Amino acid sequence: MKQNFLRPLIPLILLFVALIAMILGGRILLSRWSVDNNVLLFGNLLLFIVTLISFSLGRRGIQSGNVQAFIRSVYSSFIIKFFVIAIAAFIYIISLRKDVNKPALIVCMCLYLVYTFFEVSILVKMSNRKKNE
Repeated sequence: MKQNFLRPLIPLILLFVALIAMILGGRILLSRWSVDNNVLLFGNLLLFIVTLISFSLGRRGIQSGNVQAFIRSVYSSFIIKFFVIAIAAFIYIISLRKDVNKPALIVCMCLYLVYTFFEVSILVKMSNRKKNE
């Protein structure tokens, strides 16, 4: 049962680990581009945690078997993810004011899109498998 639960999460976990390796391995290159590594590491961690929560909501919607429940779960997971990330960015911007690292924020926005793409593609595959059963 636990293996079934973790199996769809493997691409997200691999993405998380690969991004951490790229951020840590590319410290020199990122510093040349004026990108703060700590902001990227924290952003990656926050996005991973919020994506796991969002994924569990979407998975619950698929398991319910009701199309409306699935749509509600996808919308609610999107809203939760969006507001958590927006609040974190707001706190970061307010706390640092003039020292905000804009390139790191832009990279984190791109990571948001990558995590969302992975999450939705996994949920769609799960939904298609459930339809075929």
